[in-house]
Amino acid sequence: MKLHDLRPAPGANKKSKRIGRGHGSGKGKTGGKGMMGQKARSGPPRPYAHFEGGQNPLVQRLPHTRGFTNIHRIEYTEVNLEKLAGWQGGEVTPESLRAAGIIKSRTKPVKILGEGEVDRALTIRTHKISAGAREKVEAAGGSVELIDMGPRQRRSRGRKRNK
Repeated sequence: MKLHDLRPAPGANKKSKRIGRGHGSGKGKTGGKGMMGQKARSGPPRPYAHFEGGQNPLVQRLPHTRGFTNIHRIEYTEVNLEKLAGWQGGEVTPESLRAAGIIKSRTKPVKILGEGEVDRALTIRTHKISAGAREKVEAAGGSVELIDMGPRQRRSRGRKRNK
């Protein structure tokens, strides 16, 4: 056997049907695509990937919220150091801040932020404190003690509660 003797098996090579070449070919006029309609048109099978046949698409049916809501978020009541400038009394605690009318919420944990200056030594007991606020309090001769958040504070994740 030589190279010029090689032939494909009989019936392996078949001429392709030339569609749309007249009604005598058997696939003339509509070219095997039926009559009109979306599937008879050229191009992709749908106008776009998430097309739902004219129904309002899922993307448009969803509410227009961006991102997500973190269900584990803990919402703090924030107090700046400037609010404690003229503080009269012993230590600064969430209860004493509430009694002084600086904060309103009973359930939210308290975070002290560093906006403002401290002119005296304060003993602060709080759930959380920023690094800048801690530096200012300790530079003025005060001290900071962190309170462990109980399950009640952890549970109030920014939800609106009836009071």
